[in-house]
Amino acid sequence: MIFDTHTHYDDTKYEDDREAVLASLSACGVGRIVNIAASMASVDTTLALAQSHDFIYAALGVHPDEVGELTEADMDRLTELALKYAYRNAGDPKKPGLNKVVAIGEIGLDYYWDESPREIQKEWFVRQLDVARAVDLPVVIHSRDAAKDTFDILKEHCTGEGCGIVHCFSYSKEMAREFLNLGYYIALGGVTTFKNGRAAKEVAAYVPSDRLLLETDCPYLAPVPNRGKRNWSGNLTYVADAIAELRGITREEVENMTWENARRLYRLND
Repeated sequence: MIFDTHTHYDDTKYEDDREAVLASLSACGVGRIVNIAASMASVDTTLALAQSHDFIYAALGVHPDEVGELTEADMDRLTELALKYAYRNAGDPKKPGLNKVVAIGEIGLDYYWDESPREIQKEWFVRQLDVARAVDLPVVIHSRDAAKDTFDILKEHCTGEGCGIVHCFSYSKEMAREFLNLGYYIALGGVTTFKNGRAAKEVAAYVPSDRLLLETDCPYLAPVPNRGKRNWSGNLTYVADAIAELRGITREEVENMTWENARRLYRLND
């Protein structure tokens, strides 16, 4: 079975057929997904999506492009929701409802788009790492063209085995080693299939088998042969095939090891 560790099915690109897409996933071998919030608005839509589907879990956080108007009240609300709906509360009669939150994310730095001033990005990155520590959840890290600052902040504020994921990893094998040494998992998706995805291919072959994860980042970054189209979790078979070839193993082995890695990282026991 496939575990898609990073999706955005609450995105408006699925507005017309969201439920049909989600209903089709099991036939493609996709057993679980984590929907990732990127703004305070999507914190609500992500949580609602997870609560309405047994196989969907939630990560709550704010993407660096969206941090410009954050407030401490937002951090209080993020903390409150994460504590109330954390997965570890499942079955607790004192915590009614579906308890599906498994991480804080996606959070981090984006120096490619620079939608928010870099110092503001850093400030709210650290504050959301504080939230993750307060609620005892792993983090989902977004880092684009910001390797050193991301690494330095994580080294100071969030290290240790299973502390989080560097999603859509876009740096070198050497940089992957540095994040791995901090205790992070590495998530790879469609770029692994691109002809110009040399760094991703090297990382896919290098990452230890107990630290590799599959992701789509859908609706973005669809793999070859569907590059440029709306992405979805069913496309992960192409990514798994590419990684299997790079590592000299079978697709089934890739799916099995990344499934177990995702369960361990997200602390799922069901």
